[in-house]
Amino acid sequence: MTGSVLFYVQHLLGIGHLRRALRIVDALAQEGIRVTLISGGEPLPILASAGAEGVLQLSPIRTRDARFEHLVGADGRPVNAKLWDIRRTALLAAFAAARPDAVLIEAFPFGRRAFRFELDSLIEAARSRRPRSLVLCSLRDIVVAPQDVTRRREIVRRVRADFDFVLVHGDPAFIPLEASFPPASLIADRLVYTGYVGGAAETDSVDEAAGTDEVLVSAGGGAVGGRLLKTALETRRQGFLASLKWRLLAGPNLPDAEFGVLAAGLPEGVILERFRGDFPQMLRRCRVSVSQAGYNTVLDILEARAAAVVVPFAAQRETEQSLRAERLAAQGAIGLVHESELSPERLVEAIDHAITRRPRSVAIDLGGARRTAAVIAALIRLPASVSRYGVKDFQCVGLAI
Repeated sequence: MTGSVLFYVQHLLGIGHLRRALRIVDALAQEGIRVTLISGGEPLPILASAGAEGVLQLSPIRTRDARFEHLVGADGRPVNAKLWDIRRTALLAAFAAARPDAVLIEAFPFGRRAFRFELDSLIEAARSRRPRSLVLCSLRDIVVAPQDVTRRREIVRRVRADFDFVLVHGDPAFIPLEASFPPASLIADRLVYTGYVGGAAETDSVDEAAGTDEVLVSAGGGAVGGRLLKTALETRRQGFLASLKWRLLAGPNLPDAEFGVLAAGLPEGVILERFRGDFPQMLRRCRVSVSQAGYNTVLDILEARAAAVVVPFAAQRETEQSLRAERLAAQGAIGLVHESELSPERLVEAIDHAITRRPRSVAIDLGGARRTAAVIAALIRLPASVSRYGVKDFQCVGLAI
């Protein structure tokens, strides 16, 4: 073993953050690094497959809806001081037990500001430990940046004061962080682009033919995918591509009531499921994919070279999926239907176009999981006096990043 990492992840609505984290955990384990994974969202079955040496499930917190304005506990009640204290105590106990060489925090301080009570304490514990633990941010390619200039300045200040590096899981040649966070130049010496965290593992499928020549409709975690699923089902009810099997993957977080409405009276040849672990493999066999444009789903589509139409989630000031989808659509890799334009007629047009043309290959760095693990391993090996000087000096000690 070359060191240890404590990895904090808080998913609130979907499961994309957790899926990306699990890929990084697996890569860290292959690098010989012990990982303690801390999950603060609702318990999910996929945590059981984590390659971490230990997994701590904090008392779960989730958002009540897509506005992210109201945080609730497992009982559906608003989060209170007692719950924060319980989580903070458990988090600090996990840190003390792991004595990690590095603390990897997903999203914060660019997001998850509501969790600063427990994260400030974790960062302070890392700074006070001797030898000091590295503090790293794990950040997706695109952030939903606050409009408030004061808040943006605060993010920059926190990075410069508390974080050794920000590991950006994207490719600057495709979408630099500046595209969604304009002040990124002020922390350029802390940014390390790892490439996109793709590379879905092969799974043992009970049905190796699943997905073959199908219309594969997916809604990611499902919490905000109801409209897409209903529109796709209505498109099929109207007779479009009725000779093909349609498979709808609703996601584990689609409300039971919405799932029940979809399940009522499905047309012949339509399958409705919650989740498929072999979704990336099914993409390679499908006739066309229809989905939202979340980080992991888009990577799975690109790696499968699937004909695809995406409908990016764009409610409540969400710009992340739209920016990613528009860049890819401009390069001919996918078809795009904006959420505001979604209808059976528009979906028919986009699916027809996607099926009749071959998707163009896009040159995007997809080696992010492996490179993230290599960067962290190298940082752990470096003396603290070297690793604190920034990316330029980090490159000089022999690791290409």
